[in-house]
Amino acid sequence: MSDREHNGLGRLVAGVLRHFPEKFELEMDINGWVSTKDMTDRFKAHRRYYHWLRPWHFKAIAESDGKGRYQVEGNMMRATYAHSVEIEIDLPTDDIPEALFWPCKPEELQNHLELGIKAGDRIHVHLSKTIANALEAGHVHMPRPTILEVDTTAAIVDGHTIYKAGTTVYLTEDIPPKYLFVVPSDDPIIEEMVCEWEVQEAKDAAKAKADAAKAAEEALAAAAASEEE
Repeated sequence: MSDREHNGLGRLVAGVLRHFPEKFELEMDINGWVSTKDMTDRFKAHRRYYHWLRPWHFKAIAESDGKGRYQVEGNMMRATYAHSVEIEIDLPTDDIPEALFWPCKPEELQNHLELGIKAGDRIHVHLSKTIANALEAGHVHMPRPTILEVDTTAAIVDGHTIYKAGTTVYLTEDIPPKYLFVVPSDDPIIEEMVCEWEVQEAKDAAKAKADAAKAAEEALAAAAASEEE
């Protein structure tokens, strides 16, 4: 597979295994497993440009994913987290860290401290292994996430189940507020990552400004050339 083929197939696999297996007439079992042979056949039938696809390409997708988003066993494959389709989890529940982390919008912080964390449009709450992981996950959706620490030790003692779903991702049901604590914004990890974001944002803004200036110059030059004609 070329990088382009790999990326395109990866996006399709994520969608099918997490959200819409029925769109490709695929049968998913109660634990989220789908046949790689069936995926091969259905992808080829629905998308003619996948004529080259073979079952082992799905194993390559799983093995090259550093976040542990997929599992392949024999000729079966599944996503380990981020489902919107209803499945029953049979993931590991041992060796859960004493604390996990979750990003939220600053303006929603008080609401979470009062009501807890809800799964929302996902089936489960997705927790991160480290503060840095939570920042990265949150930054995809918000410019400056606030990080909540979850006392997983107390939650497990009280009967809550937490599953290890990926390299840095853990799943659980809704989390009551008594297990939540705010990570201070002056935490060294947060300060370092925010600094990195600000540097990158400044570079992006400078590039956008330069690109806009260049486009304006080219437009003026084109207009001048047109007038001369």
